Amino acid sequence: MAGTISEEDIQKVREASDLVAVIGERSPVKQRGRDFWCCCPLHNEKTPSFKIDPSTQLWHCFGCGEGGDVFSFIMKTEDLSFPEAVRRLADRAHIDIAVADGRPGIGGNRKARLKAVCAETAAFYHRQLMRDPGPDASSARRYLSARGLGGDVPKTWQLGFAPGRGQLVRHLSAAGFNAEEMSQANVALVGKGDGKLRDRFYNRIMFPINDPQGECIAFGGRVVGKGEPKYLNSQETPLFHKSQVLYGMDKAKAAMASTGVAVVVEGYTDVIALHEAGVKNAVATLGTALTMRHIRLLSRHARHRIVYLFDGDEAGQRAADRALAFIDDSMTPEAGKSRIELAAVTLPDNLDPADFVAQRGADELQELIACAQPLLKYGIERRLARHDLGRAEGRAAALVDALQVLAPIKDSMLARDYAVQIATSVRAREQDVIDQLARLKPPRAEDDGPAEERSDGPAADPGSVAEAGADLPRAELNRLRFERELLSLAAQRPDLALRHADALAQTQWHGRAHALVAQSLLDTLAENPAAPAALVVTRAAQALPAAASILTSGSMTDAAEPDTLAAFLVEELAIGDVEDAVAALKARLADPARMPADEYEMLYEAVAAMQKDLGRRRQNHRPLASS
Repeated sequence: MAGTISEEDIQKVREASDLVAVIGERSPVKQRGRDFWCCCPLHNEKTPSFKIDPSTQLWHCFGCGEGGDVFSFIMKTEDLSFPEAVRRLADRAHIDIAVADGRPGIGGNRKARLKAVCAETAAFYHRQLMRDPGPDASSARRYLSARGLGGDVPKTWQLGFAPGRGQLVRHLSAAGFNAEEMSQANVALVGKGDGKLRDRFYNRIMFPINDPQGECIAFGGRVVGKGEPKYLNSQETPLFHKSQVLYGMDKAKAAMASTGVAVVVEGYTDVIALHEAGVKNAVATLGTALTMRHIRLLSRHARHRIVYLFDGDEAGQRAADRALAFIDDSMTPEAGKSRIELAAVTLPDNLDPADFVAQRGADELQELIACAQPLLKYGIERRLARHDLGRAEGRAAALVDALQVLAPIKDSMLARDYAVQIATSVRAREQDVIDQLARLKPPRAEDDGPAEERSDGPAADPGSVAEAGADLPRAELNRLRFERELLSLAAQRPDLALRHADALAQTQWHGRAHALVAQSLLDTLAENPAAPAALVVTRAAQALPAAASILTSGSMTDAAEPDTLAAFLVEELAIGDVEDAVAALKARLADPARMPADEYEMLYEAVAAMQKDLGRRRQNHRPLASS
């Protein structure tokens, strides 16, 4: 996962990045005993449940279940890959990291060069907007002023003006960028006829599009005066994928985390107008409908709700209809902690968000956002409103139309409740509508990209108590908890892991994720017996994303001294494994006819001996007070 970054550089960055200091830059931390605590930067909470262990340089949130080391913290809070997190912390610590050929890695790879092209292009466009005395740039400034986007707004958002006529190409060439880099960043195009390099954007107001970390990766341009297309975005590049990027995300994510709410609109100027009016949790899609990748990105920061603001015009209503495609099981109560609440509101009087806050103010908009309807209800009411419910034919058509909204979640209790509401609206028998709901075929889910791209959230722990829930017997829930506690202790005290390495290797892990984590832990310590806890967690997380949460979730460390706790957990799991083996042998003994008599007698004696040994071990195995 580290790409071309050497292990030496990774360790150098880790040692220079104190976890308490890094987290303290984002959330106030307070010391309690040997640990530090704060409110989780990953979800909205008022009572601190986020623990930082300065001795192991590991963190865990007991509220949302996330955990890991300093690299995983940066990855989760800034939506970075592992190599990007290493580089971000290297920049913070003023450490030069090297790529495979030993040269400095900062700016040395292709993406870094393309980002440098975009950054220089944004700076050039901004200077043109602010200083160019020509009539076209003056028209751009007048347009922005008329839209309430004058004053400090162009500086805050680095708005610009693209003059065209090859001025950008000449500027970038003088700055040391070549034609291939300009083309790949999509700020220039090669002419089909003459092969000359030309500016992609001409006579347009420019909106730099940043990634969540605030680095420019693309552009959107609005034509000055008349012209088509009215808005022109960068094409797909190695840096920019429309289905994964939201305009304003870099500025909105902090407000999303603090409020728990994200507001989605459809235009650059809408986002800027809302932020300037104080609605700082607003973002916009980029010439495309909202996608599941967008929703996943938003849900990492906005833990409560994602509210889609639709314009009242025809285009806004088409967007509202498209949004219904995102209704799925993640919106139902059965989704548990992973539930995503999508809500929607249509602005009145055909106003767009920028005009609404200009005419009626931010407070009234905030009231509309607070009263936004769940997307399910919003979609059902829109479908019902299409039909004349005063006529029998209209009610029949409305029933079919509205029920289709529930098709993706037809087996949930929520769908049943809404079906009853639909029945009331169309004056139908409740049971008839529920029966009709049951006969619906769920729509075929559209592919949302390659599997490795779709899995952009942390993988669930197949053996965790959280996933198992109430469907497992208490004994199995306890078993999974003890497994997790042992792995967590082993990761945080690698010396104890080495002492109990044989037990870790022999344990019959009930959680599939636990088995993978244990193997990774043993492999890391076999390679480097002196590996620190943070490295053990990092390696495990590279093998399984959920590992960081598992290995930082231990809560029994106050029950006993680490040595005593480790011995207790090892024996607890070993006894459990023997009990499983006895149960399996008893199942074979239950049908004597299926084996020779001598084999049956041998198995019977083995089970008797194992049960006797179990009795002795249980008698000597005293439970911990808090286990």
